[in-house]
Amino acid sequence: MELAIDTSSDIVSVALSRKGEILASLTWQTTQNHTIELLPNVICLLQQAKVELRSVEAIIVAKGPGSFNGLRVGISTAKGLAFVSNVPLLGVNTLEIEAYPFAFTGLPLRPIHRSGREEIATALYRQKDAEWRCLEAENITTVETLCRRIKQRTLFCGEIAVEITTKLQQNLGRRAIIPQTNNLSRASSLVTLGWQKLNKGERDDPVTLQPLYLRPPHITKPRNKTLFRSTSVEQQKQTNGNSQIGC
Repeated sequence: MELAIDTSSDIVSVALSRKGEILASLTWQTTQNHTIELLPNVICLLQQAKVELRSVEAIIVAKGPGSFNGLRVGISTAKGLAFVSNVPLLGVNTLEIEAYPFAFTGLPLRPIHRSGREEIATALYRQKDAEWRCLEAENITTVETLCRRIKQRTLFCGEIAVEITTKLQQNLGRRAIIPQTNNLSRASSLVTLGWQKLNKGERDDPVTLQPLYLRPPHITKPRNKTLFRSTSVEQQKQTNGNSQIGC
């Protein structure tokens, strides 16, 4: 039995599967509360399925790209559970997870994630002759740049914002195939891909597995220490002066 965890975005999924077939799953929408919601929902899933953690034989987790906080929480939880249970751990690329449901089309598949500013994260997958292939690794680009590279009919998938959909349609016309339904839960693809990779002997080291961030997270710069010290000194002088006046 496998436990799958996907916290790549604000739509979170956890699932229990047996040999890649989902037995039970939970999907919910969060507002950056992955930290306090994930583990209780994993416990809830196990209880609803009447399964103990010791029955889980592998942990599969979406490793990004995606939400900075979501991925950090999801992978940390997966690593902890794998370590405690002493079972294999496997991270699966989120873009691959989003593309896989459309493998049957045989078309070039372009999953898209917004990457902040005016940029997007994308990759290229295709199933041909029953073989699932990654033709282009994950990378950051812009919609305009990507459109200039598209020469054939391509299926775009993922949590694509309306404005990005509009740009794709305007620039590519009939070359852009965008499904009307948005697959809110990636759990099915995650467990299927995870099981296939586990069967091939793929594993990740719980110590070294890290979230896949295509762009370093934005971190606020620390205040200027010299300015802070000068200000503190001036404040101290004023405080001392005021104390002397009050005596």
